[in-house]
Amino acid sequence: MEYHESADYLQSLQRRRPKLGTDTTARMLSHLGDPHDSFDSVQIAGSNGKGSTARMTESVLRAAGLDVGLFTSPGLNGFREQITVNGGRVPKERVTGFVEQIKPCIDQLAAEDDKPTHFEVLTALALYHFDVEGVDVAVLEVGIGGRYDATSAVDPVASAVTSISLEHTDLLGDTVEEIARDKAQVAPRDAPLVTGTTGAALDAVQESTDTITVGDDGADVTAVENGMRSAVENRISLTGPDWALESNLKLLGQHQAENAGVAATLARQLIDVDTETVSEGLRAATLPGRFEIRSTDPMVVLDGSHNPGAMETLTTLVERYEYDDLHVVFAAMNDKEYERMIASLPAVETAFTARPEVDRAASTDSLAAAFEGQAARVQQVESVPEATERAIATAGADDFVLVAGSLYAVAEARDRWSRLVVPEDSLRQVPSTGGAGPSNEPAIRQRVLSVTLRRDQADAVRQAFEDCDGTCTCSAVGMPEKLVEVYLSGTPRQFRQLSDRLASAGLGLGQLATQLEGALADRSFPPPFDTEAAAVMGILNVTPDSFYDGGEYNRRDLAIDRAEQMIESGADIVDIGGESTRPGADPVTVETEIDRVVPVIEAVSSLDATVSVDTRKAAVADAALAAGADIVNDVSGLSDPEMRFVVADHDASIILMHSLSAPVDPGRTVTYDDVVDDVLRDLTEQLLLAEQAGIDREQVIVDPGCGFGKNAAESFELVDRLHEFHSLGCPVLVGHSRKSMFADVSDAGADRLPPTLATTALAAERGADAVRVHDVSENNAVLKTVSATAGRASRLRQQ
Repeated sequence: MEYHESADYLQSLQRRRPKLGTDTTARMLSHLGDPHDSFDSVQIAGSNGKGSTARMTESVLRAAGLDVGLFTSPGLNGFREQITVNGGRVPKERVTGFVEQIKPCIDQLAAEDDKPTHFEVLTALALYHFDVEGVDVAVLEVGIGGRYDATSAVDPVASAVTSISLEHTDLLGDTVEEIARDKAQVAPRDAPLVTGTTGAALDAVQESTDTITVGDDGADVTAVENGMRSAVENRISLTGPDWALESNLKLLGQHQAENAGVAATLARQLIDVDTETVSEGLRAATLPGRFEIRSTDPMVVLDGSHNPGAMETLTTLVERYEYDDLHVVFAAMNDKEYERMIASLPAVETAFTARPEVDRAASTDSLAAAFEGQAARVQQVESVPEATERAIATAGADDFVLVAGSLYAVAEARDRWSRLVVPEDSLRQVPSTGGAGPSNEPAIRQRVLSVTLRRDQADAVRQAFEDCDGTCTCSAVGMPEKLVEVYLSGTPRQFRQLSDRLASAGLGLGQLATQLEGALADRSFPPPFDTEAAAVMGILNVTPDSFYDGGEYNRRDLAIDRAEQMIESGADIVDIGGESTRPGADPVTVETEIDRVVPVIEAVSSLDATVSVDTRKAAVADAALAAGADIVNDVSGLSDPEMRFVVADHDASIILMHSLSAPVDPGRTVTYDDVVDDVLRDLTEQLLLAEQAGIDREQVIVDPGCGFGKNAAESFELVDRLHEFHSLGCPVLVGHSRKSMFADVSDAGADRLPPTLATTALAAERGADAVRVHDVSENNAVLKTVSATAGRASRLRQQ
């Protein structure tokens, strides 16, 4: 069975059925060998806040060193996003293997008139995947209610109910009390239920089970938001009977402080964890589409609030910002109380009603009618992406743009920032043809670009490019629901014609037109990445234990001499590191690392080279930048949540590297569907976080992270397809020098310099903007040779 067949099979399953209960899910799990018995499970129910709480709980447990499975719903762009282990999506091959195993059971259940729903089967998939991956804990977000939800087939060791409001009354009951009693059924056998409920809902929960309450004064655990730390983070404090902590959250609002209190309490029920680790885990948690700030000029926020209670909370967040006018892009499902949701909004200057690509979405007419008297102006727009473009175009610099009403709408709007136009490896010379320019034009360099679009967008792009005599191929095979992979092949002139057409085509394609223009433009970056050949970053380890040169330069005078030698040999950047990331390296305190790197940086910063500091710690980066460093080389990819703010405050540059762990953990692996696509997706999210903190994209360098969570074959593929990372719009650095990725191509104990030089040549030919190496002179010679060869080839093409 191919992946697309298994995905189509899962998508074909019914979404609802009249029968209630967990027996069907239990039978599927029994068929699979009861995978949920191999790990502890945490259940999180609630009307609002359960997704945020699940994310924060997972993040705290991962910060404590556990392997954690997370099952949430819905996914922004497909069901695989709902099932993760340590942040990585369930692989396609795992989905296919699961479907092959579970299909006979589903067929038997169907024959008994008990065919499971899509959610029930996804629950079984999640638990099956968590068992195969050997997780320590699974964090499960309840779908609907509690008593009869598919996740209740597990026997949880800890559980929570975040909040209660009237929802799904046809299934759960007509009153808050009835709904609370239903959700309280997730309570564990041997521990109290953690809850953020209040009033009558709390009374009903406490009739059913023992509780630990989280909230304001009088609760067992008090949770307080202490104001904004920045435009994108707030400060919170949590106080329990015998513990207290302070932290910052990316998830804003008093309600998120309370969700954090629930998450912290759950984690403490599960394991003995110190408050510092809890605080770190809470701050690291992210949840796209929940008051996600994507711009501050104007302020643009994406929020998936989709019921009246959540919309009231959203309004309190919007009102804490100063702005002139509010412009709202609104879409909702037709079974939601969107009139009450709209009535909860602050005064709206312009409402753009839109309909996402979902069958049960409310019409733009009905939404526009609900905005009568609520907005000064209302525009009905054919799609969420186009409504988002119009709202941003309408807004002034001091205005506020809000996309809300549905996670489906947020997902479509978010494409504007997460979508990549990727150059493919199919560049060739073709003779000029009609529509590509004058017939006497000797040869045109053909380009192939790929991009993921919504279905209606893909149809419009295909028609427009065919009208330009370009070639467009669209495929939805293996793609998440509602997304299409589009491959465009044509000359630069044809792409420019396409860009001109898309600029006014609607459907939000104006932003794609801008991206196409960027993909066609010559790549240029500020120093030190503006050299004709790729820049050389020389490695200067002032450590006693680095894998290649540890101990050679851990005296200040030796380190300075080495820096001068590297610059004389052609180093454009000197990368100074005070902590080894080799496997098994001992951790270094902040103070020790600062003592190692700062004196060297102070001395080297006066030399004729850019200085970078290789560190994962924000405090070390702060000291290094103050001492004269220009770049932070963060091999952990912003694992320290403070790092992005430190870099922004210093107006410095940062290297974001893709990494599963630093130091390298040889035992920690991940199954990639496509290593390049997966790394690109993860780096895109890191870039968005950096930009959110105030770092301009032109100040970011990306490193695909050879050897960090990738085997040798995957590392080589990253280098071979390096040109695809140009889609991120940043300089691309490759760090491959003398790494274990060369173990299979070198004799045991052999010098790894020759394969390093060969890979340097390949990286340069594939478009690397910089290489990070130990041997500066030798690598510099290789880069100059590649540059000269490339220059000659370019001149020949122009003759």
